[in-house]
Amino acid sequence: MSDTMQTARFFIGQVVRHRIFPFRGVIFDVDPEFDNTEEWYQSIPEEVRPRKDQPFYHLLAENAETEYVAYVSEQNLVADDSGHPIRHPNVGEFFDGPVEGVYRLKGQHRN
Repeated sequence: MSDTMQTARFFIGQVVRHRIFPFRGVIFDVDPEFDNTEEWYQSIPEEVRPRKDQPFYHLLAENAETEYVAYVSEQNLVADDSGHPIRHPNVGEFFDGPVEGVYRLKGQHRN
């Protein structure tokens, strides 16, 4: 691991919300840096387009209207400490919980 690579601030199973847009979700995967298409990246308005050299998170996301999968840069996420469970229909496929506000990946046990 190089010195320039950032350590992810958030973790799989953590509930987070977007810093700007009104959605939240549970993290199910992390990329150490941007790993999506250039077309996707260019579709983000330039004034809010994040740097590529930071962790990006895959979320089982939800807003007031719907549930979906989101791909979000670390700089645009904050921890969601609301304690409200995620209603995304796929949460049960990946996770058990929440327990104390955190989801646990199925098939993995923590010490």
